[in-house]
Amino acid sequence: MTDLSSAIKQVCEEKSLDYDSVIITIELALAAAYRKDYGEKNQNIKVKFDPKTSKTEIYDVKTVVDDLPIEEEEEMRRQLYDTKSNQKEKEEKQEKEKPEKDLEEKKEVEEVEEEKEKKFNPKIDIQLKEAQILKHDAKIGDEIYTELPIPEGYGRMAAQTAKQVIIQKLREMERDLILSEFKEKESEVVSGVVQRREGRLVFIDLGKAIGILPIEEQVYNENYRVGERIKVFIKEVREGGKGPEVILSRRSEEILKKVFYLEIPEISNGLIEIKGVAREAGSRSKVAIYTEDENVDPVGSCVGQKGARIQTIINELGGEKIDIIEYSDDSAVYISNSLAPANIIDLEINEKEEKAKVKVSSDKLSLAIGKNGQNVRLAARLTGWKIDIIEAGTEGEKKVADSEGNIDAKKIEETKETEEDNEEKKDNEK
Repeated sequence: MTDLSSAIKQVCEEKSLDYDSVIITIELALAAAYRKDYGEKNQNIKVKFDPKTSKTEIYDVKTVVDDLPIEEEEEMRRQLYDTKSNQKEKEEKQEKEKPEKDLEEKKEVEEVEEEKEKKFNPKIDIQLKEAQILKHDAKIGDEIYTELPIPEGYGRMAAQTAKQVIIQKLREMERDLILSEFKEKESEVVSGVVQRREGRLVFIDLGKAIGILPIEEQVYNENYRVGERIKVFIKEVREGGKGPEVILSRRSEEILKKVFYLEIPEISNGLIEIKGVAREAGSRSKVAIYTEDENVDPVGSCVGQKGARIQTIINELGGEKIDIIEYSDDSAVYISNSLAPANIIDLEINEKEEKAKVKVSSDKLSLAIGKNGQNVRLAARLTGWKIDIIEAGTEGEKKVADSEGNIDAKKIEETKETEEDNEEKKDNEK
């Protein structure tokens, strides 16, 4: 194996490129270089390159088409023998008479291209009668290869052209590879390293590509430090102006699910199932879990000994609070569980409209409602039911909050104060 062949294989391994595709790229580059220094106007240059011997074969390739009528053939030959000066004058004239409107220019180009497709193209076509002179059994559709002399070397401009072709084609191959690879990972959670910040955008190194974490997909209270490893959700992969764009998210519920799968063996092996997730990223989440095994405590398995497992998950999500909810096929039980940590007195449900009225004692209202209605809002999203919180013992059973975000004005401050007191107690316990 030659040094050149080894070098090509090394590039392919480093860039994860297909070896044959790289050889084709080199052949295109050599064809461009030959065309620059030695090619003629109506030659369709193709090069065959052998990486083992570094030798090349150069051909003018034409496709055999039906013979032209005499009038068209004469017209074609007149056009072929136009002088270079006339061609230059024509190009200068066209430059001066460029249409002012882009739409008109585009239309004219399309019409010309259509006309070219219909007509005989001396660069890539050869008439049957001419082809049979070169190859007696030639027929329409065959390709005729005419061997061209191999040059001793190429000029500086030709070498520069070849270099540009190789660089461009390799970049295109890398882009296509990245696009297809990450397109397959769309809607998955992956690990990445924070590379840099540019304004409000955060760029994440995903290995073979750099992902973009836009402001609307960032968690409001997270500080993304350069060099920090984080988990991100691949929201979208699209073709951008400078190559593939991998749009990421830290707000997705899928990240929370993924962390549970990684940290809790009973979930990863299928013993415990995640039935639903409701998340307000950076603040609080509720996760509904279920198991058919009566000998397994699903909540205890997720919390872990002395809360070790759930604390690892909380740390991974930057301190986000997580409520573990036990799922039940009984809607009343499920709704009651979803309002944890609040205890309820009574529950009335309307199965047809999927509405629930939950009675809670006055001293537990703040827990049931949550700060600015967050607890009842997440419970409603988790269960899919509309939930009204009723203060038990009040005249006419007054509704004080619902899952639509309507909260009794007097209760808003009370819930805030209670939440703050609870946080202070937890800090003191720690």
